[in-house]
This record gives sequence, C-alpha cells and structure tokens, in this order.
Amino acid sequence: MSLNKICLKIGLRLTAVMLAATLAGCSSNPSSDDYGSTVSTASTTQSRSNASAAGAQSGEYQPVLVRINEPVPLAEGHPNEYVVQVGDTLWDIAATFLKDPWFWPEIWYVNPDIENPHLIYPGDVIGLVYIDGQTRISNIRASTYRLSPQARVTPLAQAITSIPYEDVAAFLSSGVVLEKSQADGLPYILETRGEHMIAAAGNEVYVRDLPADEVGTRYSVIHIGDPLIDPDDNLLVGYHGHLIGEGRLRRGGDPATVALTSTSQEAKTGDLIIPETVDMPLNFYPRTPSRNIDGRIIAVVGGVTQIGQYMVVVMNRGSNEGLALGDVLTVFQAGKVIKDSVKGGKVKLPDEMAGTVMIFKTYDRISYGLIMEATQAIHIHDAVRNPT
Repeated sequence: MSLNKICLKIGLRLTAVMLAATLAGCSSNPSSDDYGSTVSTASTTQSRSNASAAGAQSGEYQPVLVRINEPVPLAEGHPNEYVVQVGDTLWDIAATFLKDPWFWPEIWYVNPDIENPHLIYPGDVIGLVYIDGQTRISNIRASTYRLSPQARVTPLAQAITSIPYEDVAAFLSSGVVLEKSQADGLPYILETRGEHMIAAAGNEVYVRDLPADEVGTRYSVIHIGDPLIDPDDNLLVGYHGHLIGEGRLRRGGDPATVALTSTSQEAKTGDLIIPETVDMPLNFYPRTPSRNIDGRIIAVVGGVTQIGQYMVVVMNRGSNEGLALGDVLTVFQAGKVIKDSVKGGKVKLPDEMAGTVMIFKTYDRISYGLIMEATQAIHIHDAVRNPT
C-alpha cells in the first residue's frame, strides 16, 4: 500500500498549509499476492484483476513500509460499512474502523472496479472486506456521479483529505519555529535603504545571501524571537519566529533590494527573509517509527499552553534519532510530582496517554508534528514515544 501524493504546502508566511494526504493515499497495494484473490462482503463478491502497480514519480520520498504480521485490531463497535460524509477526513474514517488509525494503509485494498480507487469522495461507501481470511478495508461502492459514464463532475480537490488543512493553517499562520542550522543559513536584512533606522511598508531594504530569484518574487520577513532550548540537554536547537511583514524582490544581487509591501511591525537589521511559500511534495505512510523514540514536545506553533487536535507542535527529536515523515507517536501527559502525605517525601505519578501525533517535517534535532488525537490536555514538555 502506498499513500498517494500529499501536498504539504507550508507558506512560510504560513497563511496556508496543504497537508492533503489522500489515500488519497494508495497508488497501489504492494502485496502482490492480493491480486487475483476473491473479495467477499455480506452483499458483494468481487474479483480483483491483475494490474501493474503505479510507481512513484522520480525523486519523490519513498519510505520503507513496515509490514505487520499480526491482525490489525478493529475499533470497538465498528460498522461493516460507512458512507463518507462531507467534512470527513481520512484519519476520522480510519478511526471508525480501526483501533489504531495509522494502520489504515496497511490493510487498504484498492478496488479496481472503481474509477480512481485511490481517492475517496463524499457518498462513497467504505467497508470491511475479507481476502484469504484477512480483514481489509476497501471502497466497496462509489457515489453516483463516480459511476456515471460522463466525465467526472466533482473536482479532484474535493476528495477526502487526511486532515482539515484549513484548521492547521489557522495555527501555522500565527508563528513559525526555525531550527538553529536553518536560521543560520537564511538571507537577512543588512540595511534599510535611505535615512531610516527601521523599515515599514513602503520602504526598501538591502538583503544578503538571497538566491538569484526573479524580480517580483514574494518573501516573508521573520523576526527571531525567544531561543528554543532542548530540556533534556539544555542545548539551543532553534528559535521561535514572528512574522512581521511581506516583501517583493525589486533588484537582484548581493545585497539584493526587497520592497516591503506590508508590515505588522518594523523590520530591523538581522531579520530573516524566507520564501512566502515552499511546496514540498511528500509521499509518506502513517507508521510506527523504525527506532525507539523517547522525546518531548518543546514548542507549539501559535504560543498556546494547552494543545489540542490539529495543532502543530515541535519535538526535540528529529532525523538524527531516526524520525521520518509519517511516523506516529503517542503523547504522554507528564505525571506530576506530589508529596506523599503518608510516608513523606515526593513521588512522581505515572505518565498517562494523552493523544497521538504524526510527523510531517523533520530536521536533524527537531521535528514538526500534527496532533491527530487528543484524549487529554497536552502541554509543553509532555513525552512522545512509540505507540504501544
């Protein structure tokens, strides 16, 4: 199984994020022995035709899918069929059937009788099927318009996405976290043009180390805020950033000239310049990490103290520890240290499961994750570990 192309569009102005993971996801089922198997439901028997797997595009991220050997536990009270509703997400649909939604791509069965079976639309019927005694999930009946011989009416963009990316954008628009090495290598404001100590909308600034972009290219201006310290070793791993304005390239070179088009506060020497949008086509599978992870949440984008579903968090573990795109971790609410009123002294209470986070961007020492489930309030310094 593969997850189809996810376009995670992070505007580093951070006003839009497209985390459109579609099983939108499966370009094919890698279990070649499934082809030709008999599929049965309570009302339907389908034969799967031989088909060649659709290969991933050259250059795309291709993680290793870890196959599971044990049956995937189903959710308590799961239905046999579910009609997809407007506003559903793939994660929600997966959680309807599975105890652990991230196992969805492991048991997804591509139905060759449905046009574009890798995408799920409102009105489609998702149901449990059985292949050689194994429980699988499949799109068993497409909605009416998909069965029509006419050209598809519903745009591709209306396919069910992994998460409601509008919700994510609302949080990402309020801030950014930069890894130290990333911040150290970004272009920066050298000087304000003219007799100005600071710059605002309508002014021009000189910028060092700007790539040779086309005139008119848009940028965001980021002011470096508080340092981000890893609580485990007290080392500086990054910075909180604050979006303070936008600008357009007026003249290339080193220094280049950027005209500020809008500002929420004054831009100063040393403020960073980053592209307004960065498109990162990602192709990843929700899965458990390949190595044991024991880290902590060290920041939340947006500056809130209590963290809930679909908020973006930063963790103090990254690619150096083996984290990869799509890895799923369990969040544990840190147990309080209390006084033992009977024997005296202090006792730390156990950490309690509080939610699930999925990694969508990694650096050497930190990673971005999206809170997919929150069963309790999640806080800064709560632990993240492999699912159990």
